[in-house]
Amino acid sequence: MGNGFTGLQGDSSEVQVDVAIIGAGPAGLTAGYLLSKKGLKVAIIEKDTRYVGGISRTVEHEGYRFDIGGHRFFSKSQQVVDLWNEILPDDFIQRPRMSRIYYEGKFYSYPLRAFEALNNLGIWRSTTCMASYAWTKLFPIKEVKSFEDWTSNQFGKKLYSIFFKTYTEKVWGMPCNEMSADWAAQRIKGLSLGAAVLDGLKRSLGLNKRPNDGMQTKTLLETFRYPRQGPGMMWEAARDKVVAAGSHVLMGHSMKQLASDGQGGWRLSATRAEDGGETVIRAKHAISSAPMRELAARLHPLPATTLEASRLKYRDFLTVALKIQSEDLFPDNWIYIHDSKVRVGRVQNFRSWSPEMVPDESVACVGLEYFCFEGDDLWASSDEDLIKLATKEMDILGLVDPAKVIGGAVVRQEKAYPVYDDEYAANVAAMREELEASHPTLHLVGRNGMHRYNNQDHAMMTAMLTVENIIAGHRVYDIWCVNEDAEYHEAGDEGAQSSIPARTVTEDQAAALNSLREVPTRITGSEAATDTDRAAA
Repeated sequence: MGNGFTGLQGDSSEVQVDVAIIGAGPAGLTAGYLLSKKGLKVAIIEKDTRYVGGISRTVEHEGYRFDIGGHRFFSKSQQVVDLWNEILPDDFIQRPRMSRIYYEGKFYSYPLRAFEALNNLGIWRSTTCMASYAWTKLFPIKEVKSFEDWTSNQFGKKLYSIFFKTYTEKVWGMPCNEMSADWAAQRIKGLSLGAAVLDGLKRSLGLNKRPNDGMQTKTLLETFRYPRQGPGMMWEAARDKVVAAGSHVLMGHSMKQLASDGQGGWRLSATRAEDGGETVIRAKHAISSAPMRELAARLHPLPATTLEASRLKYRDFLTVALKIQSEDLFPDNWIYIHDSKVRVGRVQNFRSWSPEMVPDESVACVGLEYFCFEGDDLWASSDEDLIKLATKEMDILGLVDPAKVIGGAVVRQEKAYPVYDDEYAANVAAMREELEASHPTLHLVGRNGMHRYNNQDHAMMTAMLTVENIIAGHRVYDIWCVNEDAEYHEAGDEGAQSSIPARTVTEDQAAALNSLREVPTRITGSEAATDTDRAAA
């Protein structure tokens, strides 16, 4: 693997396969694994020289392992669960689920419990929050256009500014008054401040022994499965199985051009990081999980919608991992930082994901996540400066004594989140329509391949259904219906939906195909995103 090749023999620079796959992330490797099982030969190119898994990879530094973003292995789809078990049968551990919000030195439950929040804020601030809430109920914003409008109406301006504004703007890099109200309605539904306060009063009078904190009754998952050495174990195992089946995974290979051969097939050329040479893959089908913008620029002939694709935007982030001479700082998997004094958005505790992520019991290892745009001041900072920044911010937050920080590492992740601005839906729809009409053997899958804000299991589902389409010889499933709702990883039972018999739509697809997750959408003028706009994504 050190020379950038896995499974390709000798010095050959050309390979003939059934399917060429761009990207060795969850979608690309899922497709490669399932196609190989069915007897087809595949070649997967991956520009990273060392790691597979994309944003779901696990990075190792001096024996410490870092999960890029945090990945709970939970899915309502039994088909996805079965595939995880098949690829990695013996390496899952069960882990407790715990996430909290950190604000001004205090911790708050996540999902937010309104009465607890008011109690933690103190009498004066709670009073101002309740006054703000009462004012909003008397004089609500009648024409709700944005995330800010919706959340202020639901909780009052004061609570909105404390618990929603700062973190949301850190993540998406856009003002809350330019984001669609649909995002808030989907992500924060079920929480009623009024119900929480009434519940708290009843408890104080001894009239209610079972608090609900204003939340609708629902079952949140309290534990989740996790590979003992991080999510990268899953995708390294998938890679090995693809190679064992006689197919190829080519590391350190960047897409140079994907050209139609004029007969319905493809010629994929890739530049090797090792020597700058070129590897050519000829295939009947091509599957791309590369960012849609990059694919459009490298297709030959260029699509008529290249200009639309070039306007697609992405949000990047980086993780600064700090090694701290200390016992574990907190039990959470991660903590959301709702504090404008620092730039960090979230802090992971890697040992809480798995003890095997941190080899030294006397050392705590945390990862500070900074959301940014590629090329901005954060992204361009040196690793040394970022480690200094992370150390300083943990001190500002009161979470770490800087003197106990004994080392650090930086992991950058480009194009982590597809941005949903005011024109993304039209741009994606235009390119999709053109490619489906002109190139039926080109298949777009995964988060960036489809410019969809999907989690790992839904990215896998797009690949699973694409494999079914390739085997069938025509489009059986519309994979553009695959998405998720906000509660997908928070509620319900794992594997609650049954498997998908080939070419049959069943309940399993209800979890994947019929649940739309509404994500931040930049609004224009007085119009918020419509259901049609979101569906077009």
